[in-house]
Amino acid sequence: MLSTASLGQAQPVLSPVSLYQRAVALADHIPLSLVQFASRMAVGYVFWNSAQSKLASWPVTIQLFAMEYQVPLLPPNVAAVLGTTTELCGAILVIVGLFTRLAALALLGLVTVIQVFVYPSHWGEHLLWSSLLLLLLARGAGLVSLDYLAKRFFARNM
Repeated sequence: MLSTASLGQAQPVLSPVSLYQRAVALADHIPLSLVQFASRMAVGYVFWNSAQSKLASWPVTIQLFAMEYQVPLLPPNVAAVLGTTTELCGAILVIVGLFTRLAALALLGLVTVIQVFVYPSHWGEHLLWSSLLLLLLARGAGLVSLDYLAKRFFARNM
């Protein structure tokens, strides 16, 4: 069998624009649920680790909230409990995809407090966390989540 190249016919040359268009077409086929899952794992990991470091030495955590974090209007011990609880519960809920939008909203509130009152110069890191949380708030947890299973279960039983 003869190929078109052996018959003297030129192979079509792909321009940079057509290569770009092909790459975009491939990216359009990435399932949103995969992006949601990756976002949940990434942001959940950050807050889980932060909560674990606080729980590893509670006296040091209280001291950090008293000396470095200094959230206005809240005593350090109350701020430490609220912050750590939000990180821990938010991380677990986001990772398993249960009440994901509510958990994302709570974690966005925490990020806002951290940005405004604790580390205002770390806006790049906070913007990264916030963008993942905003995706989850806007689009939910995706197909690989307990939210999706609960939605299907309750839709079937109504």
